[in-house]
Amino acid sequence: MRVEEFLDLVHFRGGYDTPASAAQATQAVLEVLGSHLVGDDLTDLANLLPAQCTPVLVGTAPASVPLTPDGFVAAVAMLTRSDPLTGRRHTGAVLGAIATVAEPTLVRRLITQLPPGYRELFSLPKAEPAIAGSGRA
Repeated sequence: MRVEEFLDLVHFRGGYDTPASAAQATQAVLEVLGSHLVGDDLTDLANLLPAQCTPVLVGTAPASVPLTPDGFVAAVAMLTRSDPLTGRRHTGAVLGAIATVAEPTLVRRLITQLPPGYRELFSLPKAEPAIAGSGRA
């Protein structure tokens, strides 16, 4: 995937005024996300995204504590010097773009590495609750 294609997707999903705003959001979200992923999941995501994204995604020091979804949004807002609502928009645009271009199995693996509540940040519906005795989980 070319970087222009990915940034166009982020630009569209976030409703940004300029491509530069989409690029800034992408950098911040990938920086925070990269610090919370490890192993093959991080490598597979880096291989999926444009090569220009790899240094941001893998070049961040690992986080010392996991972030709740609200903490993730706050970290993105801090990096972009924006308010929490804008941080949520940035997060949803970039993680939603990742969910659009990635195989569902990779997205599930990424979400599994993160604390509960990230499905919505990836623009995925909430998981259905298991129905007792149905064998569904």
